Amino acid sequence: MNDISFQFVTRERFIGCLLGLAVGDALGAPYEGLPADLIHSIGPAQRLATNPEHKKLFYTDDTEMMISVAETLIAHQRIDPEYLASRFVANFHPERGYGAGVHQQIIMLQNGHHYSECLFTMFPNGSYGNGAAMRVAPVGLMFCHDTDRLLKESELSASVTHAHELGIEGAKLIALAIASVLKMECFNRADFFESLLPHCTTEEFTWQIQTLCDLERYALMTFGNSLEAHRSVTTAIQVFVDNPNDYMGVMRSAIGMGNDIDTLCAMSGAISGAYLGVDAIPESLIESLENKINGRDRIIELANQLYDQTMTQLARKNRPKTACPPS
Repeated sequence: MNDISFQFVTRERFIGCLLGLAVGDALGAPYEGLPADLIHSIGPAQRLATNPEHKKLFYTDDTEMMISVAETLIAHQRIDPEYLASRFVANFHPERGYGAGVHQQIIMLQNGHHYSECLFTMFPNGSYGNGAAMRVAPVGLMFCHDTDRLLKESELSASVTHAHELGIEGAKLIALAIASVLKMECFNRADFFESLLPHCTTEEFTWQIQTLCDLERYALMTFGNSLEAHRSVTTAIQVFVDNPNDYMGVMRSAIGMGNDIDTLCAMSGAISGAYLGVDAIPESLIESLENKINGRDRIIELANQLYDQTMTQLARKNRPKTACPPS
């Protein structure tokens, strides 16, 4: 895409991305771990998404860790892994539902271990979970104008907790998806997949993204709904691609998948919010989102700060070079 595409990079889309993630995370949280058939019997998913049973929506570790990524970018204009690790510790509330692996890693960080010492404690080959992908949205926003930088910073953001190539590549793909739709006036399926496919390096994601690219809308195929990156990231992307103009349609589809529901909703909600903007998220759901420390207002504040810094970077990148004066 040429620079004219950046006219569609708006403050409303930045806010939509982060709130889309947080609202999605909170909508899915009460049903986390339930199988799809049970979701259908107690729901269906459409009712669970549009009329949540709880008056107040509380997010999980997905949003809490996303906040840490955003805070790191705002403080340093890049991912500083050691600073990010310190933010994970500072923001850590175990009752948010952290997985066993990252819970243990953060406890080790609290006890003075360097993050690099914690990467293989539970997973000998490193984690290939979707934890890095669920929190990477701020990277996709801030580096939407620089794909090489986006890929580098996505990997750095993952590196604090994930060493397996699948966990890292999952984060890269969600960040790329957000950056791609952020620059689109109207969703273009071919352009969208063109922004993802060249950056797939693992066999699993290369096959999945190519297969999804070739599928027709609403094809009866799933790429998984569990906590592994290669069994949920492509599904989250599919949920958005099937509902590009409907945030609540994305939520219904993600909830209906069952299993790792909050993270599917968070990842797909971030992409949808980045494309449609904050106005696509029902106001009632935004108002229901918790709003104490690091709540709704803080997430909006972080989105605004990310937008301001991103626009400053973009202005510098596109500043015309001045000619040298004649000698």
